[in-house]
Amino acid sequence: MRVGLLGGSFDPAHEGHVHLTRVALRRFALDRVIWLVSPGNPLKARGPAALDARVARAQEIMRDPRVIVSDFEAQIGTAYTAETINTLKSAYPGVRFVWLMGADNLHQFHRWQRWEDIFRAVPVGVLARPGWRQAGLNSRTARKYQHMRLPGRSSKMLADQPAPAWCFVNMPMVQISSTELRAKGIWGAEP
Repeated sequence: MRVGLLGGSFDPAHEGHVHLTRVALRRFALDRVIWLVSPGNPLKARGPAALDARVARAQEIMRDPRVIVSDFEAQIGTAYTAETINTLKSAYPGVRFVWLMGADNLHQFHRWQRWEDIFRAVPVGVLARPGWRQAGLNSRTARKYQHMRLPGRSSKMLADQPAPAWCFVNMPMVQISSTELRAKGIWGAEP
């Protein structure tokens, strides 16, 4: 089984997350995607909304039987991706996991705790985000692992590659972000 892992605050989850997930399922030939709703983000100064509210919102907006919304990181007591991936790989040794992220995260991925361990643990699928394509592709991480990059036309083979391997895919853009929704006051009145 091929399972994509999409982690984040989902503060709030929105149609951009849904769109990215559906593209990832198709382009990376995944059987499932797990939305890992993080208890917090160590790189952000402001804490997110309550975890149960973010999980409820994510479940409300992501209506696809192939997608599981989970608070797994809160259950195991970590907010760090490297630990989450190690725990999942140990618990499910037959599953081929792929870490999914937008190009905006690739741009600052080198700031993540144990970021190189993540790249060595699982293949990474990167999806274009509005305004972040070039910044992501010129990032410290992209440069370091440039020789391990699969061409976009080979994206369906990513889950079968030994790590480190990564693939960047373009996709139609959805102009929405959680930051934008919070700034407009849309999030907070909803579950």
